[in-house]
Amino acid sequence: MHINPAVFFPTAIIAFAVILFSLIAPEASADLFAGLRSGAVAHFDWFFMMSGNLLLIFCVVVALSPLGKIRLGGKGATPDYSRLSWFAMLFGAGMGIGLVFYGVGEPVTHFTSSMAGGSAAPLGGAVGDAQAARSIAMAATIFDWALHPWAIFAVTGLALALFSFDFNMPLSMRSAFYPLFGKAVWGRTGDVIEVLAVLATIFGLATSLGLGAQQAMAGIVYLYGVTSSSLTILALIAVMAGITFLSIRGGIDRGIRILSEVNMWVAFALLVFVLTTGSTLQLIGDLATNIVNYLKFLPALSNPVGRTDTGFYNDWSVYYWAWWISWAPFVGMFMARISLGRTVREFIAGAMIAPSLLGILWLTIFGDASIAQIVAGNGADLAKASLDTQLFVLLGTLPWAQFTSFVAIGLILIFFVTGWDSGTLVIDTMTAGGRTDTLLRQKTIWLVAVGGIGIVLLLSGGLTSLQAGAIATGLPLALVLLCMCLGTLRGLLALHRNPDCSGNI
Repeated sequence: MHINPAVFFPTAIIAFAVILFSLIAPEASADLFAGLRSGAVAHFDWFFMMSGNLLLIFCVVVALSPLGKIRLGGKGATPDYSRLSWFAMLFGAGMGIGLVFYGVGEPVTHFTSSMAGGSAAPLGGAVGDAQAARSIAMAATIFDWALHPWAIFAVTGLALALFSFDFNMPLSMRSAFYPLFGKAVWGRTGDVIEVLAVLATIFGLATSLGLGAQQAMAGIVYLYGVTSSSLTILALIAVMAGITFLSIRGGIDRGIRILSEVNMWVAFALLVFVLTTGSTLQLIGDLATNIVNYLKFLPALSNPVGRTDTGFYNDWSVYYWAWWISWAPFVGMFMARISLGRTVREFIAGAMIAPSLLGILWLTIFGDASIAQIVAGNGADLAKASLDTQLFVLLGTLPWAQFTSFVAIGLILIFFVTGWDSGTLVIDTMTAGGRTDTLLRQKTIWLVAVGGIGIVLLLSGGLTSLQAGAIATGLPLALVLLCMCLGTLRGLLALHRNPDCSGNI
């Protein structure tokens, strides 16, 4: 096995200890994770929000500066994938499964909260004003899914790609800190960075897999009347584990790339169906309106000081920021692996703007279609449904409900596999010192660890435990990402001053 023992064994021991503890004492583990979440949110909500703001500003400044012209891998480097395949893999590995889970539920939740007012309403809501409440609800939803999270991913991906392709360093988080700590990154300092990154990735990915399994199971129950139980959820995840194993065997080209492209087209077809069977012209008009409202409310939504909408701010935005940060090593490393030959400006634009626009399109079509039904008086079941079934309730109001709901379940499961697959490959790379040629059985260890944590947290504490795991590991990693910006800036400036300094900094 090709491993870095100082990273592999601590993370493996912690991962399997969490699984064991959750199996032996499910109630105690649920209480522990709930306490971790409440403590992190209560004391560090401002830090999560400011970190996201600073990472976004860093990406914009670098992309617009002369540093944006630097090509990852050198002037002669060419991309390994077409732009279409590249976008599909970025989006599929990034947040596809989360958008499917929250694409209906979050806009509906924010709309009903805005109509009612109170601390759960984004920016205080707009009590009794349906149009204003819709505008705030969609702006708040888009805020949680658009530029900020993709900037968090882009910072990590850019750093990893830069130091791997241009400075011939291992594809690992520690490499980005070489300009700050020098050779110490190859010792315990680097090991600590890697362990934090791997643990955050495991819990962030486990959260996503838990959401996917929960929603897919809810769809199967809703459509076919199957009884939901621990056994049926385990059976579903076991089947997905088998498919993910086959995808890992196929590698990026024969596994993730093919599944990502299939998923992109299936998601696009489902989106077009909802668009054309609803108020098409209205939804198209809502797209531009939502972008304008998002930009209009962006400063207020990004502000961490003096918030009165603490219910929304802490339960949604802060949770999301912690989740995105915990995902950053996973998504960033995957972005880096597939982005050789892109310029820094193209990388940041591709990693931030294109996925953000796709996310806004998805949220507009599904979110506004759902809100329109509630405003029209036809959405009582939709408003009362749980988060994991709201997508299927919406599809149930449209033609061919059985077929489209079946397609939606398939979409969730393919996102499930691509996320699990790419996450496993990234964790394996991080624990192998940046190597990508490890043995299949080594990758299988991490496939089982990630799946195991997702299962035990889902069954022992549900969504709360999943979210708490992401928040607890995302907190220290936020500081790591901020420091990573400094290392990346030094590397880019070195290349800008001397394009032939590859291998030296």
